[in-house]
This record gives sequence, C-alpha cells and structure tokens, in this order.
Amino acid sequence: MRDASPLVAGGSARYANAMPRYALKVEYHGGPFAGWQRQTDQSTVQGAIEAALAKLEPREHKIAAAGRTDTGVHALAQVCHCDMEGEWDPFRLSEAVNFHLKPKPIAIVGAARVDDDWHARFSALERCYQFRMIARRAPVTHERGLVWQVKGKLDIEAMRAGAAHLIGHHDFTTFRSTICQAASPVKTLDEITITEHKLSVGAEFRITVRARSFLHNQVRSIVGTLERVGAGTWDPDQVKTALEARTRSACGPVCSPDGLYLACVGYADDPFAEA
Repeated sequence: MRDASPLVAGGSARYANAMPRYALKVEYHGGPFAGWQRQTDQSTVQGAIEAALAKLEPREHKIAAAGRTDTGVHALAQVCHCDMEGEWDPFRLSEAVNFHLKPKPIAIVGAARVDDDWHARFSALERCYQFRMIARRAPVTHERGLVWQVKGKLDIEAMRAGAAHLIGHHDFTTFRSTICQAASPVKTLDEITITEHKLSVGAEFRITVRARSFLHNQVRSIVGTLERVGAGTWDPDQVKTALEARTRSACGPVCSPDGLYLACVGYADDPFAEA
C-alpha cells in the first residue's frame, strides 16, 4: 500500500526531513475513549491511531493534535500530524490507517503531505467547538451519547443575551476547571452562536464557540451556564456578574461531555483544501 515514488521531484527544502510529515483530519465518537491523549492503562483516540500507524511501519509512533479532547467528547474534524519513514500517497495512507482502526469509532477523513515544520497544534490559528443540546422530556434514543438532553423548554433569546457578555477578551477564571494547566485564564472568544432547530419531538439547540484556544472545561462551563439562563434560573446579566467574579464558585453547572464536538481547526493555509 506504500507509494515509493517521491512527491517532490529532485527533493525540496519544504520536505527536507528524512521522515515525511502528514496532516490527518480525524472524526471520532468519544464515548468509548478516555479522551484524546495517550494513556498507559486506558483506551484513547491518540493511542488507537498510533497503534494503527505501527501496523503500517512497525515502531513507536508519536502523533501531535490540534487540541486534547476530554473523556466522552467527540470530533468532527480533529487534526493531528504524523511522521512516516516512507513516502505515502495521502489517500492510501488514510485508507490504510482506517483499515487498522476497525472497529473503533474513529475515521481518518482527510490526509495531506505538509511541510516538515508544520505542526497540528502550533500552526493552528483557531479552534471551533459545537455543542448539541436537545430539549424534550422523553429520553433520547438514537442520539444517546451524542447530545446533552435537558427536559425543560429553553429561551434562545435569553441565552443569546447571556452569551453576548462572554464575547471578546476576558479573564475566564470562572469558566475554567480548577485543574486547568493554562498559564493564563485570559482568552479571546471570537464567536458564540446559538441556533434552534425544531424536531418532531422537542427542539435541538446548537451552540458554536470559536477562539484561538480554550481553557480546560471552558466550553462545557459556558454551555452549562447558558442552559441555566435559557431555563429561566439565571438572568442573562448574571453571566456578566459571574464572569467578573473571576472565581470558579460563580460558574453555573458544567454540562455533560456528550454533546460536545471539536468541529474544525483553522490554519493560514488549509492542508486539506485539495485533499
């Protein structure tokens, strides 16, 4: 399955390393995994992909991702990179990795040859997360594990009013985990968009949050707080009060990871544009 022909005739400064680098776009269902990051005693997405790569080139593989998702969090378009010993046609590489990932709910949905100094994390300019929430009383069946279910109706305009207080450059101490390892709680949220989609039973709310980077549990903390606003337990202006308090105790409940998806990662030059 390996393509031995070089991708750049005569060699290139772009591809000077002995080990060619490839970007991989990854989709996965986070339910069976203890998050993205490799762990010695638990099943993780990173560990599964590295094991699949070892089937192609038997050795230790270490891949790097645009972001680490927690236990139960999903991805529509996580991005990672790997270094291979041989030259691979990107499509053949994705097909080969997918073959060895079966039956795990992980799929390589894009692959591209990238510059030797390209990095899935450090070359990224922004990340976008999407959260799916279904409001209905009857238990969800087909979407179980893929959405967060709340039983009461939600006021979308109140949620939007509350979210408006979080847009921009702020100290997000209130909305980050106490075990967050980020050097600073200051982040810039570029977008929070909330949409409502009517279902045959109930309604689905989708919350899209976009920023260069995020704190640990920041999105789930924000969504849990906005749900309280939508349910009428919080006034929208209480979100501003909580933000300015700069203390974790002022945050609303942290919501379930079930509805959270890493939806996209932005780069100056999209490596998958021609994939």
